[in-house]
Amino acid sequence: MPFKRATKELGYFTLVHVSEPTLRRHVQDAGAAYVALQEQAVTGLEQTLPPAPPGPPVQQVSVDGAMVSLVHQQWAEVRTLAVGVVEKPVLEKGEPVVHTGEVSYFSRLCDADTFGRLATVETHRRGTENAGTVCAIVDGAEWEQGFIDLHCPKAVRILDFGHAGEHVAEAGRVVYGQDTEPLRAWLGQELHTLKHEQPETVLDDLRRLKDGPPDGQPVDEHGAHLIDEQLSYLEKRREQVRYAQFIASDFPIGSGMVESGNKLVVEARLKGAGMHWAREKVNPMLALRNVACSDRWEEVWPQICQQLRAQRRAAQHKRRRERRNKRDMAAEQAIMGAAQTPNTPAQNVVESSFPTPQPAKAEAGERHRPAANHPWRHAPIGSARYRPSQGASHPKS
Repeated sequence: MPFKRATKELGYFTLVHVSEPTLRRHVQDAGAAYVALQEQAVTGLEQTLPPAPPGPPVQQVSVDGAMVSLVHQQWAEVRTLAVGVVEKPVLEKGEPVVHTGEVSYFSRLCDADTFGRLATVETHRRGTENAGTVCAIVDGAEWEQGFIDLHCPKAVRILDFGHAGEHVAEAGRVVYGQDTEPLRAWLGQELHTLKHEQPETVLDDLRRLKDGPPDGQPVDEHGAHLIDEQLSYLEKRREQVRYAQFIASDFPIGSGMVESGNKLVVEARLKGAGMHWAREKVNPMLALRNVACSDRWEEVWPQICQQLRAQRRAAQHKRRRERRNKRDMAAEQAIMGAAQTPNTPAQNVVESSFPTPQPAKAEAGERHRPAANHPWRHAPIGSARYRPSQGASHPKS
């Protein structure tokens, strides 16, 4: 939750009152500690190549990106991996629907290659390598296909049904217009065919669009080019749009799992009104959001605390080394400076690097005779203290 709200909630429920800057600092430190832990885990996996744990019979893997506003009016893409277990289909509105449960997330603000490497910590933990069948459901971005090549090259690749339907609709708009009744009627029929029949039927219908509507004129050159673009996109991914075959195998056909993850993990926290993030603050927050949204606090929080303690010990050792090095350097410089001075005994050189001992302070009750030039010796004393009026007798001592 936002830091300002978190301070109020923390104070109300735990009676621990901290300032917003203090809470922000502790949250960022905890997130950075978990980022470091995961990076260390990836390095360990690369060096030791341990066997992956067993995976589920059917697993879904989906990746997608979401934009986040940074300071200085910049935008950057946060990439998110969602991994879940495919459940048995259930009937909803008379049709079998496949859901995915036990979903976990991994998000980072980085380039595609770095993200693919760092996400190994999550695919290894979830046993993707040993899963019976992996359904890789993504849209058409090239970096997403590269991610699948890296982590699950034998996966069943499925183009998100909603994404494919948008390309069919884009071709239909050339002929039937934007948001018209003829478009809705045509598109509903085509999507039903795409979902329950072979994709070649829909591809043939897209080719016939260039002839125009049944009672109209053929489309112009620009319109024909737009239709060809959508047709080429779907033809290139023909094996990924065989939805009737996927449904018969009880596979999901939508990437809503990761799209919901983008909203839950990234946008709900990092895209609030007026929020602009420093780049170095994004990944620590994303790491904590992954833990919270994956429901892994009991497992991860002790690891974060241990990492924070280790970092504090390392910082203390570093400060001690720096102080010791400064003292040694100062002593060495003093020795070298004194050695360059002529007729300087070696014993004086060594002793000059140490402080001169000071005389011990007088113990309580011990009295010393004041020096000859002490102001007390020049102050008027005795009869000078008393100036009685004339006729007054001098007081007895």
